[in-house]
Amino acid sequence: MIGSAIALLFSTLFIASEASAAETSVLDLHEGPLLSVPEEFPEQFKYDSGVDIAYPESGVKGIYVSGYSAGGARMDDLTGLISNTALNAMVIDVKEDEGYMMMDLDSDNETIQSLSYDYVDPEKLMTHMEQEEIYPIARVVVFKDSQLAEARPELSFTDQNGNVWKNGRGESFVNPFSKEVWDYNVEVAKQAVKLGFKEIQFDYVRFPEGFEHRADTLEYTMGEYENADMNAVDKRVAAVTDFVAYARQALEPYDVDVSVDIFGYAATLPEAPGIGQNFSKIASNVDVISSMIYPSHWGNGYFEIPKPDLEPYETISEYMKVENEVLGQLEDAPVSRPWLQDFTASYLGAGNYKQYGVEEIEAQVQALYDNGVQEFLLWDASNRYTRGVDYADDGAQ
Repeated sequence: MIGSAIALLFSTLFIASEASAAETSVLDLHEGPLLSVPEEFPEQFKYDSGVDIAYPESGVKGIYVSGYSAGGARMDDLTGLISNTALNAMVIDVKEDEGYMMMDLDSDNETIQSLSYDYVDPEKLMTHMEQEEIYPIARVVVFKDSQLAEARPELSFTDQNGNVWKNGRGESFVNPFSKEVWDYNVEVAKQAVKLGFKEIQFDYVRFPEGFEHRADTLEYTMGEYENADMNAVDKRVAAVTDFVAYARQALEPYDVDVSVDIFGYAATLPEAPGIGQNFSKIASNVDVISSMIYPSHWGNGYFEIPKPDLEPYETISEYMKVENEVLGQLEDAPVSRPWLQDFTASYLGAGNYKQYGVEEIEAQVQALYDNGVQEFLLWDASNRYTRGVDYADDGAQ
């Protein structure tokens, strides 16, 4: 009890000092650390949620679970899938794609409170995860956030009439240059850790697609990047990278891993200039990098594969050769845990896609194993995952 009290006191003091420093510090993470947090935080001062779920010895092998599934009847079915296979983890929506919180985070932030729902009972969820030995990862969607954009237009991108900008799908983004946006999402992450989540997975850590084509027509603040001696591309890359580094440092006292989802093609390019993603820079600031490498998401001819969705093994294998080379050049490379495809991409049109089932899932997983990667996540937006898949390494090369 005394140890827990000390840990809580230190966490409170750290958060207070962090908030004070945030108001006076100049953000320059791309050249040096923002906060003076030791690389190895003393164990006795790390936050303990009281939830005891160990990192899987065989590496994380997980599925995406929406908040609706996590709090509904489907959770029993998904738990059964985990129990009867080599799968061992769930990536659960805490802050989902629209910007809603799927559970009560007990935050003092009024906007977070107003956007919180009780689809998931977090205490019940964590008890369940402990009992079933399922590793819990909190998915926090960061810069795609229609709800925060509407509630706080000044934190978003607006047109000349002051209206919040929306993309073709009616979605709005908040501004990666905004330090207030950073703190908002870090607050969500901290509260998720307090509930018992063992890892924070940040998604949509980027500017909107094609932002380079509208950057000069929208209204938004650039904060401390306004007068930085960088071109527009470098400013976007710096803002995205700095957020990741800032979040990881802010979460250090909470004894939690930090992961980021990133477009797979970011590893195949020097930079994704429009959206501000630099694979190497982001990877250098996280514990886990989760590239979205679904075969359906590669254009015809990528990796010299005529139709990637028809060749799941070859597509994943060719990608991993590139990623392994990039990560191999980093001094402190993160764990690679790619997102794999467990859905059928019929939207690609006849002749460009195939029905994905057991064979296609196993082919993707085996391609990872054959390239030395032991961790993966499966994505299906509806959470209806293929049954009968053998996720074990068959030793093929």
